[in-house]
Amino acid sequence: MAWRIGIDSGGTFTDVCLIDEDRGDVQIWKVSSTPDDPSRGIAQAFAEGLSRTGIAARDVGFFGHGTTVATNALIQHRGVRTGLITTEGFRDLLAIGRQKRPHLYDMNADKPQELVTRNLRIGVPERLRGDGSTEVPLDEAALREAVRQLRTAGVESIAVSFLYAFLSEAHERRAAEIVAEEFPGAFLALSHEVAPEFREYERLSTTVVNAYLGPVMRTYVTALKTRLAEAGLLVTPHLTQSNGGVAGFDQAAGLPVRTVLSGPSTGVVAAQALGAMTGIGNLITFDMGGTSSDVALLAGGRCRVVAEAEVHGYPLKAPMLDIHTVGAGGGSIAHVDSGGLLKVGPRSAGAHPGPACYGLGTEEPTVTDANVVLQTQNPKALLNGQMPIDRDLSVTAVERLAGRLGLGVMETADGILDIVTANTAKAIRLISVQRGHDPRDYALVAFGGAGPVHAARLAAELGMDRILIPRTPGVLCALGLLMTDLRTDYAATQIRLLDEAQPADLAEVFEGLARQARDWFAREGIAPEAQGLNSRVDMRYAGQNYEIAVDLPEGPIDEQSLDALREGFLARHEQLYGFVAEGDAIQMVTYRLQATGVVPKAQMPAFPDAGPDASVARTGQRPVWMREAGGFAETPIYDRTLLRPGNLIEGPAIIDQLDTTTVVPPGMTARVDPYLTLILERST
Repeated sequence: MAWRIGIDSGGTFTDVCLIDEDRGDVQIWKVSSTPDDPSRGIAQAFAEGLSRTGIAARDVGFFGHGTTVATNALIQHRGVRTGLITTEGFRDLLAIGRQKRPHLYDMNADKPQELVTRNLRIGVPERLRGDGSTEVPLDEAALREAVRQLRTAGVESIAVSFLYAFLSEAHERRAAEIVAEEFPGAFLALSHEVAPEFREYERLSTTVVNAYLGPVMRTYVTALKTRLAEAGLLVTPHLTQSNGGVAGFDQAAGLPVRTVLSGPSTGVVAAQALGAMTGIGNLITFDMGGTSSDVALLAGGRCRVVAEAEVHGYPLKAPMLDIHTVGAGGGSIAHVDSGGLLKVGPRSAGAHPGPACYGLGTEEPTVTDANVVLQTQNPKALLNGQMPIDRDLSVTAVERLAGRLGLGVMETADGILDIVTANTAKAIRLISVQRGHDPRDYALVAFGGAGPVHAARLAAELGMDRILIPRTPGVLCALGLLMTDLRTDYAATQIRLLDEAQPADLAEVFEGLARQARDWFAREGIAPEAQGLNSRVDMRYAGQNYEIAVDLPEGPIDEQSLDALREGFLARHEQLYGFVAEGDAIQMVTYRLQATGVVPKAQMPAFPDAGPDASVARTGQRPVWMREAGGFAETPIYDRTLLRPGNLIEGPAIIDQLDTTTVVPPGMTARVDPYLTLILERST
């Protein structure tokens, strides 16, 4: 017998999912996160997992982990004191950036905090030309002095980013040797290793973020590896990356910038698997947790991988799933702004002290409190009765806010949910409508602890008629850890016109990337039959500032490959922008290779149809405030664990389970598919 365990650490709860590979049995639970030392919460969750299932640590065949350590350190600016060494004359590039205003007409808009102060940014004489040749040799004496200055200043980490280093790494490699001699204890981030691509500001920003987070992540994974080893774990633990794959702890510690979307990425991976099981290819994911909501679009069953994104104000050139985040979660605090308007988030009550109903000191109402007041969530206990709460505290908190707004308590609670819905709908329109996709052509996959609670409202706002609620929505990110592969990405920039390119030129670039991938396969011990490569090219019209990623067909690279790239680029450009520029020159800019090591996946078994009667799962009823009913309506309550394939439930209804609550409003039905997925649809 072999068990696979996935543990996803969030801001409020740490989610655990454990699967028996032989029988497909699923065990899930939650423990409170430990923000002061996340590794402690993970180790506690692992120990509880072994205890609940009665298995030994030696029986665990896979351990996967998703974490918010890097993300939280970046958001809260809890990285280490970092120094920067760059080309002389470019020390202020980090502050200058692209000279873009995040809000065009706001003269007082705040810029993100600089992660390296000016006194710790040092330029040294060296310069490469745009073709990679040397204009000014590296001044090694100046570099040594710069390293000594930074060491004296007390930095723990050093970022090295020279101009055009993505074309020739010689200067940065020599810099690494000198840093090792002068300051052997420093964490070192080299731009040609972190982001070997063009655009100097984005490459610099990514390298600095990696250096800023490096020691934090290294300390975390070291502590976690020790705790897991002490608990008896024998297999190599893996950490989720932003690209949806997993990597060994050592790789994650060296490139923490690739883990900033570690947690939400695996939820998208699990949603892709859910789409394959249900046969529904076009999906929009809605992952609502305690502090934020993450949304992503899956066209044809796949989420797009982007090579560049802005995370909390910092541009990052790192492969990541195209996930958009808003500060709207169950713990988001509702308040009245200076103009007297109701706002929700981005401040969150977090795990401690949590919503007002927890009774730990919060007096401001949260989204969870609004649901408790309306009784869409259990007014006596959460986590299927395991966590007692006090509804009176929620009512008092919402009542205080209602007094400031001049509204009733129920209207205020309902308004809080309206604001959260509007914020999330805006995020979904950003990834769908603004990119040429109609959300009405997609099904909504709702997960996270709060996703199924709000899914029906959100779907109605977007005109979507179908909602999928996975079997374990509250811990889907943990489940996704058991459905993903080992994965890493390589890139090279060489700008050339498509019309002038030869197949041999393209083949040479990708062969260089493939050599790096083969080295990685060897280090990870991935068998040849489990190895996979996916190639794509970032393309643009000559003169454009932004590229479009186009997949390169499998097989030998020939003239047909170039024709396929052209056709793919034109089709994507028309979809995104509504036109093609006939006759304009097309450039190939950056070449990307994703290497995948396929691992055994957790399999969800199908169950036989049990008919539409769901009465065996009905456990009672309670009054629930529903807008469609104009007030409180006696609503039947169902136990999700007792539902069987084929069961049909007419709204209004509440479906409870350990990790979440699903709200089925009037006018919707919920049926159970063979994989125990809830499928909500609007009644005709």
